[in-house]
Order: sequence, then structure tokens, then C-alpha cells
Amino acid sequence: MRCVFAGAAILLMMAGQATAATPSERRGLEFAKSHCARCHAIGRSGKSRLAQAPPFRTLHTRYPVETLAEAFAEGIYTGHPRMPEFELDPDEINDLLSYLKTLER
Repeated sequence: MRCVFAGAAILLMMAGQATAATPSERRGLEFAKSHCARCHAIGRSGKSRLAQAPPFRTLHTRYPVETLAEAFAEGIYTGHPRMPEFELDPDEINDLLSYLKTLER
């Protein structure tokens, strides 16, 4: 019985993170989970693990999401002090922006 409750709790937490529906949105969520979640809150709720790392659900209040494409293409070299430097390819940019837009709804 405990396993059923634990499984249900895990499913509810995962569902609460995002309602990414399209393939691009799902790939963007997966990218965020694997590259960003160690510092940022990537879902609709929760605190970022690193205080300086803004939750993804608030990014659209700071920047129009579409304007982040250029920063992702050129490479993010500043963000918060502990943020690693990285560059995304065009498909990754599209996917991540698609996912970030789901957090605006």
C-alpha cells in the first residue's frame, strides 16, 4: 500500500512540474531537467536550489521569452555567478523556448 501512495505522490509531483504537451515542449523540459534543474526551479512551483538562480516560471516577467533565443545561441556566460557557460544548438533553443512558454500560461 505504501508503494501505491509513493508512486502516486511521485506522479503528482511530476505532473505539477509542467504540462508540456508538444514534442518540442517535452524535449525542452527534458533539456531543463538535465542541464538546469540542479540550480533552477524548472516547474510551475518550488524554490530554486540555488538562491541566485531564478525559477524558470518567472523568466517571462523579467525578459520576453523570445528574446532569450539570441542569448542561448551566442552562449550564456553570465547569469548567476555559479552558472556554467554553455551554448545551445538551434533545435535545443527552439525546444527550451517552447517549454519556457508553457510556464507563462
